[in-house]
Amino acid sequence: MSDITLYELPGCPFCAKVRTKLDELELDYDVIEVPRSREERTEVERVSGQTGVPVITDESEGVEGMHESDDIVDYLEETYA
Repeated sequence: MSDITLYELPGCPFCAKVRTKLDELELDYDVIEVPRSREERTEVERVSGQTGVPVITDESEGVEGMHESDDIVDYLEETYA
């Protein structure tokens, strides 16, 4: 189990942007695919307080429920590049 977890929806371009950055930085991460229905996204809502994706958590850095793809990419670059 990795420290970083990405909550994503397959086909989501914003999620793909985050996944690309994670791969570019060669980071290990776990992926949790959220349901299409926002009403069923209870796990990501519990973690981040909202139902949109992408969302990441990073246990090693104390990050819980970061959302917004641009913010996530900036965070990953500043922390791991």
